[in-house]
Amino acid sequence: MAAAKGKIVEGGRVILPAAFRKSMGLAKGDTVLIELHGEEVRIRPARSALRRLQDKLRDYAPENGSVADELIADRRQEAAGE
Repeated sequence: MAAAKGKIVEGGRVILPAAFRKSMGLAKGDTVLIELHGEEVRIRPARSALRRLQDKLRDYAPENGSVADELIADRRQEAAGE
């Protein structure tokens, strides 16, 4: 998408053009991550960062079952031994 003008308004708020919000699937109240890279500000939906992290960690997840279930079972076993 081509660059577009935005505005900084009262309180340092940034107005994102509607076409950008629509393209990114952003709606009022959505959480975004804001990163500073040199003189650039990058804004992305928080859900995209979560997806990236999930993709990176997918290789470490067991093929069957759940990491959470394994952790809970381990904790219960430890508690039973106390």
